[in-house]
Amino acid sequence: MNLLADLFASAQQWLFEAAAPVLFFMGLGNFMEDAYDASGWLIVGLLQIAVMLLVFGPLQRWRPVEPVTDRTAIRSDVVYTLIHRLGVFRVALFFLVDPFFDELFGSIRAAGYGTLHLDQILPGFTDIAWVSFLIYLVVFDFAAYWIHRGQHQLAPWWSLHSLHHSQRQMTMWSDNRNHLLDDLFVDSLLVLFAQAIGVAPGQFIAIVALTQLSESLQHANVRLGFGWLGERLWVSPRFHRIHHSIGLGHESPVKSKAFNPSSLHASMGSAQPEVKSVGVTRPGGHNFGVLLPFWDVLFGTADFDSELRATGIRDQLQEPPRDYGNGILRQQWLGLKRLFGRA
Repeated sequence: MNLLADLFASAQQWLFEAAAPVLFFMGLGNFMEDAYDASGWLIVGLLQIAVMLLVFGPLQRWRPVEPVTDRTAIRSDVVYTLIHRLGVFRVALFFLVDPFFDELFGSIRAAGYGTLHLDQILPGFTDIAWVSFLIYLVVFDFAAYWIHRGQHQLAPWWSLHSLHHSQRQMTMWSDNRNHLLDDLFVDSLLVLFAQAIGVAPGQFIAIVALTQLSESLQHANVRLGFGWLGERLWVSPRFHRIHHSIGLGHESPVKSKAFNPSSLHASMGSAQPEVKSVGVTRPGGHNFGVLLPFWDVLFGTADFDSELRATGIRDQLQEPPRDYGNGILRQQWLGLKRLFGRA
């Protein structure tokens, strides 16, 4: 852990020193500290994209769940990924919400309220980096589970998050296919949570990086499970695909039209998948876990069914199908219209 941290710090320092003259030339010398942080996020993003291209991409070509039939939709997802992983979205957050958070946290500290350091609950282990990292990773994942359930079970939030689930051609690029307001709200909650429990900036970057990389694999178009035990220890592509399955992964507990598992192959071509009336038995769907399936098991939302189903949202199969948009600008606009009940 310490070796990796040292290597990352060296790379971050090199990139920052290379970019510093450019910042001074542009008159942005007062943002040097923020530029140092941004260089770290950029390195993380480049490493993630490298792993996706060199590891996840070949996996998709080796054992795809379905043939690629809509490359236009995938291209939009690639752009979403580049916007997020290369720091464009974080730069926007810096100008939009960081001043507010700085003022908020400054006021809290000025009022005499310190930050809880959660890793200090185990005396004698606070100096062991990997133990502290695991504590924060588990706690963060618990919070992420409930945030994810909120995205599905609160109607206004679902009106934005539904864009993510509207992808019928799910690939390793689909993780960042989100409405920007949805991302803004989720990231704000995570920043507040990180401040509340006292996670160090370096650990926060590591947790986010690991989470994002795992989520990219979860969305990959690959027939991959982790076995009976592994499926219960870490979220796999098979486990997460159930969450994206039409009518089963994110529906309400009412009689609904759900995808028939036996008609997977029909749904992958031009033909419409067969639907049938079924009762969805768990509130708001299944498999909300971001990294650990344990939370789904604990709170009764786990589904370890091995069937591979078509992905999307049930109203995309109705006549006429609901339009979630093809390009990024239209997807963002339709999300706003859904939020205000206009689409």
